Amino acid sequence: MTPAFHTEPHPTGGTGTRLNWLRAAVLGANDGIISVASIIVGIAGAISDVRTVIIGGVAGLLAGAFSMAAGEYVSVSSQRDTESALLAKEKMELETMPAEELAELTALYEQKGLQRATAEAVARELTAHDAFAAHAEAELNIDPEDLTNPWHAALASFISFVVGGVFPLFFISLPPEGLRIAVTFGGVVVALAVTGVLAAWASGAPYLRVTGRVVAGGLLAMVITYAVGSLFGVSGI
Repeated sequence: MTPAFHTEPHPTGGTGTRLNWLRAAVLGANDGIISVASIIVGIAGAISDVRTVIIGGVAGLLAGAFSMAAGEYVSVSSQRDTESALLAKEKMELETMPAEELAELTALYEQKGLQRATAEAVARELTAHDAFAAHAEAELNIDPEDLTNPWHAALASFISFVVGGVFPLFFISLPPEGLRIAVTFGGVVVALAVTGVLAAWASGAPYLRVTGRVVAGGLLAMVITYAVGSLFGVSGI
């Protein structure tokens, strides 16, 4: 029977799955860039010791990466539990009321534009082949064989955050003392522009709008944290 609510449709396999993973990786890297950059420029606004700035940045990098991983694990676990519950309910209904489920599958294909006779023929053929898979796909938009692994999602979030967060640390550790803040701001803008372009490509959104939003948000966060840091000390960087 039709459940009270549906999970959001999601692509399974092929290009759709790869794009979903790319979007998640880009978002994780973007979070890493902005979070670590904001931390290090905030510390740099208060003190001039680059070693302390880097230590604070590394601490923020690890804290953020583990936090992202834990949050992703909990989120995906909840999604997987919901999908598993819906699949279990569907399997039970197929066992206890097969006629009603066949009628429901027929109606679903009618709603997609098939004639009644064609929809019934398709529903019967799919039911004979694999009734559970047919209902999971048509009714729930779930592939029972491809549920997201929360451990994989957590690891991907951890890695993408770390990869993104390494760039600001690199930018602030190499230049001479008087250029560290300027080089960090410039390098982060470039890094955010790259993630913005990738995010726009993966989502099919306008490049300029997405990239501008990503860069503007990152710059705003850095400016605010640098200003706050400057209130607590005199920076010699």
